[in-house]
Amino acid sequence: MKLTVSTWNINSVRLRIDQVARFLKDRRPDILCLQETKCPNDKLPLKELQSFGYPFVVHMGQKGYNGVAILSRYPFADTSVMDMCDRQDARHITVTLSPQAKAASGVTIHNFYVPAGGDIPDPELNEKFRHKLDFLKEMRAWGAKAKPASGPAILVGDLNIAPLEHDVWSHKQLLDVVSHTPVETAALEELRQEAGWIDAMRHLRPEPEKIYSWWSYRSPDWAAADKGRRLDHIWLSDGLKDSLRSIDVTRDTRGWERPSDHAPVTVELEL
Repeated sequence: MKLTVSTWNINSVRLRIDQVARFLKDRRPDILCLQETKCPNDKLPLKELQSFGYPFVVHMGQKGYNGVAILSRYPFADTSVMDMCDRQDARHITVTLSPQAKAASGVTIHNFYVPAGGDIPDPELNEKFRHKLDFLKEMRAWGAKAKPASGPAILVGDLNIAPLEHDVWSHKQLLDVVSHTPVETAALEELRQEAGWIDAMRHLRPEPEKIYSWWSYRSPDWAAADKGRRLDHIWLSDGLKDSLRSIDVTRDTRGWERPSDHAPVTVELEL
């Protein structure tokens, strides 16, 4: 069977519910993982999301900030959340697909929203950047202890780091910019490699191909300037590597009316 999984920082699910509907109608992934839903659990437009053909929805949210959700055509055997850095700030949710998912039964999906880190890449001067580095340390420790990639698993999310040289429009100009500083890129690659995750995008589309999933709102003509960064990722456990068939960025969504500054990334597996 084919299993398609998308990840998208939606930047307010209520504000952009029409974009979610349009994307789901166009691409019809089996599972959609959202970040930055920006609403508490009781304000999530649950019935509307389910009406798009995704009856199984889990959400961890809070008012105005952060928030992660997973929409699925298949039921879940288990769901869980982690409060990273001793904060209940809705940045993680995990599901394991039930036997009704057939060949995808037992696949675990981890949805993360890593802190952006503010503007100053110095943990002594910027608490937000310190929080980001602490978050990455916890992810690394979780990988070492829980070994999440030891079974069939997918890690997705807005990880807010463009780790490789060609994941940004200008490596040299962004080395001192949060999301591409050496301390961040090294931390992300170390935790990925140590836990045994495969970067699905770069496995199929290696450098030097330029690939972006985010374009700043500050750029009035974002498409022409194309000053993007690859902040949104899909990682696979090694056991799923051979099932990987395709992965792409739905860039067109960035040009929709009132868009998110992120575009969805979608992976297709043949299980």
